[in-house]
Amino acid sequence: MPKMKTNSGAKKRFALTGTGKIKCKHAYKRHILTKKSLKQKRNLTHTATVNPADVKNVKALLVI
Repeated sequence: MPKMKTNSGAKKRFALTGTGKIKCKHAYKRHILTKKSLKQKRNLTHTATVNPADVKNVKALLVI
């Protein structure tokens, strides 16, 4: 059986932490930024961890 391939889009969007959690970027930071407050935009800059409900699907895309 051939090797499983990692999803190319997923490997650009997600990264693993040292403890095995999955990091991702926040949504809503791409456009229409004028109506968002500085505090909201600043908080969206930092990375987040993937919701536990989605971890199984993301790991399947990353072939972990």
